[in-house]
Amino acid sequence: MKPDAVSRGLIGAVISRFEQKGFKIVAMKMVKMSKNVAEGFYSPHKGKPFFAELVSFMTSGPIVAAVLEGNSAVEVVRRMIGATKSPEAAAGTIRGDYSLAITANIIHASDSEESFEREYGVISKLF
Repeated sequence: MKPDAVSRGLIGAVISRFEQKGFKIVAMKMVKMSKNVAEGFYSPHKGKPFFAELVSFMTSGPIVAAVLEGNSAVEVVRRMIGATKSPEAAAGTIRGDYSLAITANIIHASDSEESFEREYGVISKLF
C-alpha cells in the first residue's frame, strides 16, 4: 500500500479485502522506502515523465509492503485493485473506492509473474 493508503488509515480495509477473497499474507511490513529502493522498484518507468513524481511520492511516507499467496494471485489481485488511473477504476475495486489521484492511487500490485519476481527482489530487502 502506498503512502496515501497509510496516511488515510486504509491498511485494514485493504488487507481485509484480500483476506476475504482467500489470499494468504505470507509477508507484510510497514517501511519507509528510500529513494534508491523506489527507483529500483519502479525502474521500468525510468525516463517517463511521471517517474520523478512517483519516486518522490513513494518516499514521502511509510508504505506497507506485502506478499500475498493464492490461486491466480497476480491476475485476481490486479482485478481487485482496479485501473491505475483512478477516474477509470470501477466502483467496487480498491482504487475505485478509495483512490483520489493517479499517483496517489492507494496500492501497487505486480502486473505479471515476471514483474513480481523483479519487484520482490527489490522489496524483499525491506523485510
